Amino acid sequence: MKIAVLSGKGGTGKTLVSVNLAAVAKTATYIDCDVEEPNGYLFFKPKNTQKQPVAVKIPKWNAELCNGCRECVEFCKFNALAYIKDKLFIFDEVCHSCGGCSLLCPQKALTEENKVIGNIEKGSSDGVTVHTGILNIGEVSGIPIIKLLLSNNPTQKEDWTLIDCPPGSACSVMESIQGADYCVLVAEPTLFGVHNLQMVYELVQLLDVPYGVVINKSIDSENPAETFCRDKKIKILSRIPFDHILAELNSNGEIAVRTDETYRAMFSDLLKTIQKEVHSETIAHSER
Repeated sequence: MKIAVLSGKGGTGKTLVSVNLAAVAKTATYIDCDVEEPNGYLFFKPKNTQKQPVAVKIPKWNAELCNGCRECVEFCKFNALAYIKDKLFIFDEVCHSCGGCSLLCPQKALTEENKVIGNIEKGSSDGVTVHTGILNIGEVSGIPIIKLLLSNNPTQKEDWTLIDCPPGSACSVMESIQGADYCVLVAEPTLFGVHNLQMVYELVQLLDVPYGVVINKSIDSENPAETFCRDKKIKILSRIPFDHILAELNSNGEIAVRTDETYRAMFSDLLKTIQKEVHSETIAHSER
């Protein structure tokens, strides 16, 4: 069972929810797709870590074979190539590694070479397999790392896989929730929180992925996030209280369900609720 946890911005509680769900599942896979700023490993502190570099293909120019026809420059829609004063300039920062320029070149003056853009780390933590994607500083897109993270982790229906998505609703988030059985949208009980919730709400609707909301830092009184969910008829899966104990555990890099019985029970209930929601969605889908 593949569960994606996402939010409209960073700091909402996305990692808090995904880390604790993975830990309370006991045997689970946690995948940190927030490759620009991964932090799940700070909580799990995985052991026996293995590292795998991730590379993309970029063009390599052979000046001796090139006749300056500029067909490659005209072909590239991302402006990754420019031919100036008898020299081809390659801007690998905007190259999308499609390979079209090398295939198109009539003189075979372009080939491809590997460029390492980051790495994937795999370790373990008390029954949880931890996969972390790390994008090198200065690289533009982490999507190749996210694709490799998810393709390396085929999931059986009886297994739990928790995907800690990047914040927001950009392409990297869309890539992270591809193939997810269910999306957990984490929101804060503020007007700004509702704005961010609406971003990911519209995304999961567009991609037609089942979803529910977890309200973090929840307060007893009426709040904008509750109102938004009620108006949109969105199921609230759980409410995590605005609590200094949880805040202290989180700031110390501790996993709440491993140290506090109250939160162990809360996240266990949340996991069961998600399981029921996925089961209900599966039945509903089969009846359509």
